Amino acid sequence: MSNKIIEVQNIKVNVTNLKEKDYICISDLAKAKSDKSRAADVIRNWLRNRSTLDFLTAWEQIYNPNFKVFESEHFRKQVGLLTFTPSVTEWCEKTNAIGMYSKMGKYGGTYAHKDIAFEFASAISPVFKLYLIKEFERLKEIENQNREWDVKRILTKNNYLIHTDAIKNYILPDNDFYKNKEWLKYAEEADILNVIIFHTTAKKWRELNPKLAKNSNVRDYASINELTVLSNLESHNAELIKENKSKEERFEILNEIAKYQLNILNNADSIRLLEDNDK
Repeated sequence: MSNKIIEVQNIKVNVTNLKEKDYICISDLAKAKSDKSRAADVIRNWLRNRSTLDFLTAWEQIYNPNFKVFESEHFRKQVGLLTFTPSVTEWCEKTNAIGMYSKMGKYGGTYAHKDIAFEFASAISPVFKLYLIKEFERLKEIENQNREWDVKRILTKNNYLIHTDAIKNYILPDNDFYKNKEWLKYAEEADILNVIIFHTTAKKWRELNPKLAKNSNVRDYASINELTVLSNLESHNAELIKENKSKEERFEILNEIAKYQLNILNNADSIRLLEDNDK
Protein backbone atom coordinates (compact mmCIF):
# COMPACT_ATOMS: atom_id res chain seq x y z
CA MET A 1 0.00 0.00 0.00
CA SER A 2 1.78 3.13 -1.22
CA ASN A 3 0.80 6.76 -0.82
CA LYS A 4 0.66 9.39 -3.54
CA ILE A 5 0.23 13.11 -2.95
CA ILE A 6 -1.90 15.48 -4.98
CA GLU A 7 -2.23 19.23 -4.41
CA VAL A 8 -5.71 20.72 -4.27
CA GLN A 9 -5.84 24.52 -3.97
CA ASN A 10 -2.45 24.57 -2.22
CA ILE A 11 -3.39 21.72 0.15
CA LYS A 12 -1.37 18.52 -0.04
CA VAL A 13 -3.68 15.51 -0.02
CA ASN A 14 -2.62 11.88 0.48
CA VAL A 15 -4.10 9.22 -1.76
CA THR A 16 -3.56 5.51 -1.14
CA ASN A 17 -4.69 2.22 -2.63
CA LEU A 18 -6.28 -0.44 -0.45
CA LYS A 19 -7.38 -3.75 -1.96
CA GLU A 20 -7.23 -2.15 -5.42
CA LYS A 21 -9.53 0.70 -4.32
CA ASP A 22 -8.50 4.35 -4.07
CA TYR A 23 -8.82 6.05 -0.69
CA ILE A 24 -8.30 9.77 -0.09
CA CYS A 25 -7.25 11.31 3.22
CA ILE A 26 -10.23 13.43 4.28
CA SER A 27 -8.20 14.73 7.23
CA ASP A 28 -6.13 16.54 4.61
CA LEU A 29 -9.30 17.74 2.87
CA ALA A 30 -10.61 19.12 6.17
CA LYS A 31 -7.71 21.58 6.23
CA ALA A 32 -9.53 23.53 3.53
CA LYS A 33 -12.21 24.32 6.12
CA SER A 34 -10.15 24.55 9.30
CA ASP A 35 -6.58 24.19 10.53
CA LYS A 36 -4.89 20.82 10.97
CA SER A 37 -5.62 20.60 14.71
CA ARG A 38 -9.38 20.81 14.13
CA ALA A 39 -9.59 18.39 11.19
CA ALA A 40 -11.11 15.70 13.42
CA ASP A 41 -13.84 18.10 14.54
CA VAL A 42 -14.71 18.92 10.92
CA ILE A 43 -15.09 15.20 10.16
CA ARG A 44 -17.18 14.61 13.30
CA ASN A 45 -19.54 17.47 12.44
CA TRP A 46 -19.93 16.09 8.91
CA LEU A 47 -20.65 12.63 10.30
CA ARG A 48 -23.44 14.02 12.51
CA ASN A 49 -25.59 15.01 9.52
CA ARG A 50 -28.49 12.77 8.45
CA SER A 51 -27.63 13.30 4.77
CA THR A 52 -24.10 12.07 5.46
CA LEU A 53 -25.31 8.97 7.29
CA ASP A 54 -27.86 8.27 4.55
CA PHE A 55 -25.10 8.48 1.93
CA LEU A 56 -22.68 6.29 3.90
CA THR A 57 -25.38 3.69 4.58
CA ALA A 58 -26.36 3.54 0.91
CA TRP A 59 -22.72 3.23 -0.17
CA GLU A 60 -22.02 0.40 2.28
CA GLN A 61 -25.17 -1.49 1.25
CA ILE A 62 -24.03 -1.37 -2.38
CA TYR A 63 -20.38 -2.34 -1.86
CA ASN A 64 -20.23 -4.11 1.50
CA PRO A 65 -22.20 -7.38 1.93
CA ASN A 66 -21.13 -7.53 5.60
CA PHE A 67 -22.45 -4.09 6.51
CA LYS A 68 -24.66 -4.04 9.63
CA VAL A 69 -27.68 -2.02 8.53
CA PHE A 70 -29.44 -2.37 11.89
CA GLU A 71 -26.46 -0.80 13.68
CA SER A 72 -26.42 2.10 11.21
CA GLU A 73 -30.03 2.88 12.20
CA HIS A 74 -28.78 3.45 15.75
CA PHE A 75 -26.59 6.27 14.45
CA ARG A 76 -29.30 7.83 12.33
CA LYS A 77 -31.78 7.90 15.24
CA GLN A 78 -29.38 10.06 17.26
CA VAL A 79 -29.09 12.80 14.63
CA GLY A 80 -29.89 16.20 16.20
CA LEU A 81 -28.92 15.23 19.74
CA LEU A 82 -26.27 17.46 21.31
CA THR A 83 -24.61 14.37 22.73
CA PHE A 84 -24.28 12.77 19.29
CA THR A 85 -20.63 13.22 18.31
CA PRO A 86 -19.70 10.04 16.42
CA SER A 87 -16.17 9.23 15.26
CA VAL A 88 -15.14 7.39 12.12
CA THR A 89 -13.64 4.60 14.22
CA GLU A 90 -16.91 4.19 16.14
CA TRP A 91 -18.92 4.11 12.89
CA CYS A 92 -16.65 1.49 11.34
CA GLU A 93 -16.45 -0.77 14.39
CA LYS A 94 -20.19 -0.85 15.10
CA THR A 95 -21.45 -1.14 11.51
CA ASN A 96 -18.55 -3.10 10.02
CA ALA A 97 -18.16 -0.32 7.43
CA ILE A 98 -15.33 -0.44 4.88
CA GLY A 99 -15.79 2.94 3.21
CA MET A 100 -13.59 4.75 5.72
CA TYR A 101 -10.76 3.98 8.13
CA SER A 102 -8.33 5.81 10.41
CA LYS A 103 -4.62 5.13 10.74
CA MET A 104 -1.78 6.42 12.91
CA GLY A 105 1.84 7.22 12.13
CA LYS A 106 3.29 8.36 8.83
CA TYR A 107 0.57 9.33 6.35
CA GLY A 108 -1.84 9.05 9.29
CA GLY A 109 -5.38 10.43 9.31
CA THR A 110 -8.88 9.43 8.26
CA TYR A 111 -9.14 7.94 4.79
CA ALA A 112 -12.32 7.50 2.76
CA HIS A 113 -13.08 5.71 -0.48
CA LYS A 114 -12.94 8.21 -3.33
CA ASP A 115 -16.74 8.24 -3.67
CA ILE A 116 -17.10 9.20 -0.02
CA ALA A 117 -14.16 11.61 -0.15
CA PHE A 118 -15.81 13.50 -3.00
CA GLU A 119 -19.02 13.70 -0.94
CA PHE A 120 -17.01 15.05 2.02
CA ALA A 121 -15.40 17.63 -0.26
CA SER A 122 -18.88 18.81 -1.27
CA ALA A 123 -19.58 19.63 2.37
CA ILE A 124 -16.45 21.78 2.45
CA SER A 125 -17.03 23.56 -0.85
CA PRO A 126 -18.46 22.58 -4.26
CA VAL A 127 -15.58 24.43 -5.91
CA PHE A 128 -13.05 22.57 -3.75
CA LYS A 129 -14.70 19.30 -4.78
CA LEU A 130 -14.25 20.15 -8.47
CA TYR A 131 -10.54 20.86 -7.98
CA LEU A 132 -10.19 17.62 -6.00
CA ILE A 133 -11.77 15.57 -8.80
CA LYS A 134 -9.58 17.30 -11.37
CA GLU A 135 -6.34 16.57 -9.49
CA PHE A 136 -7.39 13.02 -8.69
CA GLU A 137 -8.09 12.32 -12.36
CA ARG A 138 -4.72 13.82 -13.26
CA LEU A 139 -3.07 11.38 -10.82
CA LYS A 140 -4.88 8.40 -12.37
CA GLU A 141 -3.84 9.48 -15.87
CA ILE A 142 -0.19 9.60 -14.79
CA GLU A 143 -0.49 6.17 -13.12
CA ASN A 144 -2.05 4.67 -16.25
CA GLN A 145 0.71 6.13 -18.45
CA ASN A 146 3.38 4.71 -16.13
CA ARG A 147 1.66 1.33 -16.05
CA GLU A 148 1.50 1.22 -19.85
CA TRP A 149 5.19 2.16 -20.06
CA ASP A 150 6.13 -0.57 -17.55
CA VAL A 151 4.16 -3.18 -19.51
CA LYS A 152 5.85 -2.19 -22.75
CA ARG A 153 9.27 -2.39 -21.06
CA ILE A 154 8.53 -5.86 -19.69
CA LEU A 155 7.21 -7.12 -23.02
CA THR A 156 10.22 -5.74 -24.88
CA LYS A 157 12.60 -7.36 -22.40
CA ASN A 158 10.73 -10.68 -22.51
CA ASN A 159 10.63 -10.53 -26.29
CA TYR A 160 14.42 -10.29 -26.39
CA LEU A 161 14.89 -13.08 -23.81
CA ILE A 162 12.44 -15.42 -25.51
CA HIS A 163 14.06 -14.80 -28.86
CA THR A 164 17.61 -15.47 -27.62
CA ASP A 165 16.51 -18.52 -25.63
CA ALA A 166 14.68 -19.87 -28.65
CA ILE A 167 17.89 -19.77 -30.68
CA LYS A 168 20.00 -21.13 -27.84
CA ASN A 169 17.77 -23.91 -26.53
CA TYR A 170 16.50 -25.85 -29.50
CA ILE A 171 18.00 -27.42 -32.62
CA LEU A 172 16.42 -27.04 -36.03
CA PRO A 173 16.67 -29.77 -38.70
CA ASP A 174 19.27 -29.59 -41.43
CA ASN A 175 17.01 -30.83 -44.22
CA ASP A 176 15.05 -28.21 -46.12
CA PHE A 177 11.30 -28.76 -45.93
CA TYR A 178 10.76 -26.05 -48.52
CA LYS A 179 12.52 -28.04 -51.25
CA ASN A 180 10.97 -31.40 -50.46
CA LYS A 181 7.17 -31.03 -50.42
CA GLU A 182 6.36 -34.76 -50.08
CA TRP A 183 5.59 -34.26 -46.38
CA LEU A 184 2.70 -31.94 -47.33
CA LYS A 185 0.51 -34.84 -48.47
CA TYR A 186 0.40 -36.31 -44.99
CA ALA A 187 0.91 -33.21 -42.88
CA GLU A 188 -1.55 -32.15 -40.20
CA GLU A 189 -2.76 -28.56 -40.41
CA ALA A 190 -0.68 -27.57 -37.38
CA ASP A 191 2.48 -28.90 -39.03
CA ILE A 192 1.92 -26.81 -42.15
CA LEU A 193 2.17 -23.74 -39.94
CA ASN A 194 5.08 -25.21 -37.95
CA VAL A 195 7.14 -25.64 -41.10
CA ILE A 196 6.36 -22.12 -42.28
CA ILE A 197 7.34 -20.51 -38.97
CA PHE A 198 9.94 -22.92 -37.53
CA HIS A 199 11.08 -24.77 -40.69
CA THR A 200 10.32 -28.11 -39.05
CA THR A 201 7.46 -30.43 -38.21
CA ALA A 202 6.57 -31.16 -34.59
CA LYS A 203 7.73 -34.75 -34.95
CA LYS A 204 11.09 -33.82 -36.44
CA TRP A 205 11.67 -31.24 -33.70
CA ARG A 206 10.95 -33.86 -31.01
CA GLU A 207 13.43 -36.26 -32.63
CA LEU A 208 16.14 -33.61 -32.64
CA ASN A 209 15.35 -32.32 -29.13
CA PRO A 210 14.39 -35.36 -27.01
CA LYS A 211 15.21 -33.72 -23.67
CA LEU A 212 13.17 -30.61 -24.37
CA ALA A 213 10.33 -32.63 -25.94
CA LYS A 214 9.56 -34.36 -22.62
CA ASN A 215 7.88 -31.25 -21.21
CA SER A 216 7.41 -28.89 -24.16
CA ASN A 217 7.04 -28.51 -27.91
CA VAL A 218 8.54 -26.36 -30.64
CA ARG A 219 6.01 -23.56 -30.10
CA ASP A 220 7.10 -23.16 -26.48
CA TYR A 221 10.41 -21.81 -27.76
CA ALA A 222 8.98 -19.32 -30.22
CA SER A 223 9.56 -15.59 -30.02
CA ILE A 224 6.66 -13.20 -29.42
CA ASN A 225 6.79 -12.20 -33.08
CA GLU A 226 6.64 -15.80 -34.24
CA LEU A 227 3.66 -16.54 -32.02
CA THR A 228 1.89 -13.41 -33.26
CA VAL A 229 2.33 -14.41 -36.90
CA LEU A 230 1.41 -18.01 -36.09
CA SER A 231 -1.89 -16.83 -34.63
CA ASN A 232 -2.56 -14.75 -37.75
CA LEU A 233 -1.76 -17.69 -40.01
CA GLU A 234 -4.30 -19.88 -38.23
CA SER A 235 -7.05 -17.42 -39.17
CA HIS A 236 -5.82 -17.15 -42.75
CA ASN A 237 -5.56 -20.92 -43.06
CA ALA A 238 -9.15 -21.36 -41.90
CA GLU A 239 -10.34 -19.02 -44.65
CA LEU A 240 -8.24 -20.78 -47.28
CA ILE A 241 -9.68 -24.13 -46.26
CA LYS A 242 -13.18 -22.71 -46.75
CA GLU A 243 -12.10 -21.74 -50.26
CA ASN A 244 -11.09 -25.38 -50.93
CA LYS A 245 -7.44 -24.50 -51.50
CA SER A 246 -5.10 -27.51 -51.57
CA LYS A 247 -2.38 -27.95 -48.96
CA GLU A 248 0.24 -26.98 -51.53
CA GLU A 249 -1.60 -23.80 -52.47
CA ARG A 250 -2.19 -22.87 -48.87
CA PHE A 251 1.44 -23.50 -47.97
CA GLU A 252 2.65 -21.07 -50.64
CA ILE A 253 0.13 -18.37 -49.71
CA LEU A 254 0.70 -18.67 -45.96
CA ASN A 255 4.46 -18.76 -46.41
CA GLU A 256 4.41 -15.40 -48.20
CA ILE A 257 2.16 -13.90 -45.53
CA ALA A 258 4.48 -15.13 -42.79
CA LYS A 259 7.60 -13.70 -44.45
CA TYR A 260 5.90 -10.33 -44.86
CA GLN A 261 4.55 -10.13 -41.31
CA LEU A 262 7.71 -11.37 -39.61
CA ASN A 263 9.76 -8.86 -41.57
CA ILE A 264 7.54 -6.01 -40.37
CA LEU A 265 7.58 -7.14 -36.72
CA ASN A 266 11.31 -7.85 -36.60
CA ASN A 267 12.15 -4.51 -38.21
CA ALA A 268 9.90 -2.76 -35.69
CA ASP A 269 11.80 -4.45 -32.86
CA SER A 270 15.12 -3.36 -34.35
CA ILE A 271 13.93 0.25 -34.57
CA ARG A 272 12.62 0.14 -31.02
CA LEU A 273 15.91 -1.19 -29.67
CA LEU A 274 17.81 1.53 -31.49
CA GLU A 275 15.49 4.17 -30.04
CA ASP A 276 15.92 2.75 -26.54
CA ASN A 277 19.70 2.81 -26.91
CA ASP A 278 19.59 6.46 -28.00
CA LYS A 279 17.70 7.52 -24.86
